[in-house]
Amino acid sequence: MKFKKMLVPAMRKITCIRMFIVTVICCLITSFFTNASAQNGQRFMRVARIVVDSAQLDDYKAALKEGMESAVRTEPGVLSLYAVYDKEEPTHVTVFEIYLDEDAYKAHIQTPHFKKYKSTVQNMVKSLELSDVSPIALEAKSKL
Repeated sequence: MKFKKMLVPAMRKITCIRMFIVTVICCLITSFFTNASAQNGQRFMRVARIVVDSAQLDDYKAALKEGMESAVRTEPGVLSLYAVYDKEEPTHVTVFEIYLDEDAYKAHIQTPHFKKYKSTVQNMVKSLELSDVSPIALEAKSKL
């Protein structure tokens, strides 16, 4: 009983920390989109729809996350990369990509981290559909 009383406050603290981290990330993302929306001249945007082998889903997610983090951190022309999966069909992944321009996208697919991602996941991906898209609206609140 005493252990349970100690565990509840610790769990609340962890939950508060997680909520704080999510809030900070959301603020950064929305701040970026406010700036990107105002400056959206010749942005190159693409949507990737991916179906992943269910037996390799965790490995795929790890490879995708690593590749995306490297791209955003090291490439000035990679403005944002967002990956989500369908709650009802978790093997269905959608990636929304925004680049400074088409040249930035072409440079991105020649980077070592992108090539590593592609070689790592080549046997994990069951299907890949790429669509170049144009925005109708990219809106976000600058502050939460």
